[in-house]
Amino acid sequence: MVLQIWLDRELFLEKLPHRVIFDEIQYTPELLTYLKMLIDDSRDVKGRFILTGSQQFQMMKNISETLAGRAGLLSLLPLSYEEIKDRVSSKKKGGSLEIFVHSCLTGSYPELFTHSGYDSRAWYDSYVQTYLERDIKSIYNVGNLRDFHRFMRLLASRCSQQLNLSNLANDLGVAVNTVKKWVSLLEASCIIYLLSPYYKNIGKRITKSPKIYFTDCGLLCHLLNIRRRPDLLNSPLIGPLFENYCIQETIKYFDNMGLTAELYYIRTKTGKEIDLILDTQNGFVPIEIKFTKSPTRKMAESIEYFHKEIKKLSLAKGFLVSLIDTSLPLTENMTACNIHSYLGKLKKLV
Repeated sequence: MVLQIWLDRELFLEKLPHRVIFDEIQYTPELLTYLKMLIDDSRDVKGRFILTGSQQFQMMKNISETLAGRAGLLSLLPLSYEEIKDRVSSKKKGGSLEIFVHSCLTGSYPELFTHSGYDSRAWYDSYVQTYLERDIKSIYNVGNLRDFHRFMRLLASRCSQQLNLSNLANDLGVAVNTVKKWVSLLEASCIIYLLSPYYKNIGKRITKSPKIYFTDCGLLCHLLNIRRRPDLLNSPLIGPLFENYCIQETIKYFDNMGLTAELYYIRTKTGKEIDLILDTQNGFVPIEIKFTKSPTRKMAESIEYFHKEIKKLSLAKGFLVSLIDTSLPLTENMTACNIHSYLGKLKKLV
């Protein structure tokens, strides 16, 4: 079949059924010109060809150059809470905690989820190596791959924190512009997500640097060398890891719904912060995230501060996402809930 494509691409395409899926299309970019002609011959037919590829940069370059205006683009993130919760919870009791632990120690990539016998450490080793050597080195000149790998690990250690390019550059011994370029590469390949601060019409007391999150806690924990349940639960990074998990699931929810996520965080220069703000039809909904099964009123202090002190923000009632079993009102403006309940509430907010 490969030989036939090479010898006569037009004849090969003519023999195909009406609807076709081309996997790893980046390896045969020469087909795109012929697909363009077929699409132009029947522009009223939608979804005739589905093109998939794991080498995102090269694939996007070829499609944007050849099929501009003829293709809808979708990025598939790792599996979401909704996609894995039934299978994980049926095997282990513990609800949200067990699903969080599974997402950290096994990961959310489909291959790891569907093949439970896989060694996730070996899989992620291969994934990182493949990503570095195939996607990054072959397409972009990132310089020293060892430095880039160190950069990924350093970025992982700062998950859920504000992005400071100068500090990263100093720790790595590279230029700030190099770090900025590397951050852009990871963001463009959907490995990290930069959560923007909200500061419009609020004043100079609000910080304006984005926060860093990974879209897969499995990769994040792999880069942090967290392999076992005790290592995870006793890690000094357990709070930031749980925050990363809740943010990644929020991103996936909006992405899977085909919605543009209006997500922000807010932090004053004196340290008052709301982890996440959702810009919804009901206004700005504040979200706090805490790795605890016993949320307290004290954990609502930041949200209460912004309700009282920064009126221009016009906050709606919000939530504290935790490991609590049953939702519980903490204050007039805040209810504690678990990740399952929180994701269910998103459906009513958007």
